[in-house]
Amino acid sequence: MNDRRLLARITSNPEIFGGKPIIRGMRISVELILSLLAQGVSIDEILSDYPSLTREDIHACLAYARAVIANDTLDAVKVG
Repeated sequence: MNDRRLLARITSNPEIFGGKPIIRGMRISVELILSLLAQGVSIDEILSDYPSLTREDIHACLAYARAVIANDTLDAVKVG
């Protein structure tokens, strides 16, 4: 799955977490997933703890972080 398709999984809703990036409109933030990964939690553990997530959702969080850090165009990191 390419970055553009992965990034489409990341949305933003002012009613959820003050508009922070979230996964597919759920109340699971990109920040939470990145924090768990940074703490050494495995993708399989995250998927077990959050059964509504998919492996592609985790990859979308990583693609989002990469796009933000790489300072890609706003179109590439804009969340819907």
